[in-house]
Amino acid sequence: MNIRTVLAVVAFALSVIPAAAQDWPGKTTRIIVPFGAGSTPDLVARMIGDRLAKKFGTTFLIENKPGASGNLGTDVVAKAAPDGATIGISIGGPLAINTLLFSKLPYNPGKDIAAVTQLITQPSALAVNPELHVNTVAELIALLKKNPGKYNFASIGTGSLSQLAMEALAQKSGTKITHIPYPSSPAAMTAVMRGDAQMAAMPAISVAPQAKAGKVKMLAVSTAKRSPYLPDVPTLKESGIDVEADAWMGLIAPGGTPPAVVDKINKAVVEALQDPAIKAKLATQLMEPVGNSPAEFRAKIDAEIGRWAPVIKAAGIKPIN
Repeated sequence: MNIRTVLAVVAFALSVIPAAAQDWPGKTTRIIVPFGAGSTPDLVARMIGDRLAKKFGTTFLIENKPGASGNLGTDVVAKAAPDGATIGISIGGPLAINTLLFSKLPYNPGKDIAAVTQLITQPSALAVNPELHVNTVAELIALLKKNPGKYNFASIGTGSLSQLAMEALAQKSGTKITHIPYPSSPAAMTAVMRGDAQMAAMPAISVAPQAKAGKVKMLAVSTAKRSPYLPDVPTLKESGIDVEADAWMGLIAPGGTPPAVVDKINKAVVEALQDPAIKAKLATQLMEPVGNSPAEFRAKIDAEIGRWAPVIKAAGIKPIN
């Protein structure tokens, strides 16, 4: 191959990426949601899709692909053509935690997924049954230390963030509590209110109404900083327990999507997250918009894997075949 041919090939390769970026979005862009209609990721996807449709005058089609703890829908994105026509919303499970919980995933989140931006962060809240007669995290830890193994905590399933946050709390505080999984957030919260389980770390949106009604006590949130929507509730770290567990969501694309396309999607979605109407809707779910760079979002995913690997090992949670 002579130098003229080499230069022609390089020029063509360089021309493709800007052209692809210029063409995004096409007439129709699919947004894959790995959970059912009405789920929190579905609500966020529809907010973003509606805003982008208005901005570009094209169709953004929401497709729900629930199953396998979010792995099925995330795999649809991973295996789609890397041309920007298919993007998706996913969460910490399919992108990070499930790499530790499943012996084999149908995709590699590090290679088959392009991180676009973290969309939101949402706190989990530590809720306890009022009959425990504790008002702070310190009082709860003292009670647990006096009664190792006596009390139960509810979660929304084995390996869920709600389980891992409580396992981390027990490990950091040197206490022992028994895990009882439930099929949903409402079922887990009902268990705490009835006293079938005495505590739980659940999405704050599930806890706040019950705390306001006096049916549970909210002792702390699990995010690195206090939630602007719950300013009077301390973080676990403020309360002396070095545990951080936020229920985040992110926008993803197929691995191999040209960086210029990823960048254009990123800019459009980050701009959408600043829309006052979207911010107001997110606030009703106690969600804060994030909108960071692809590199920052990738670092977030990697940090989650590093955060939960030792917790899962110490808790003896076995991989799912």
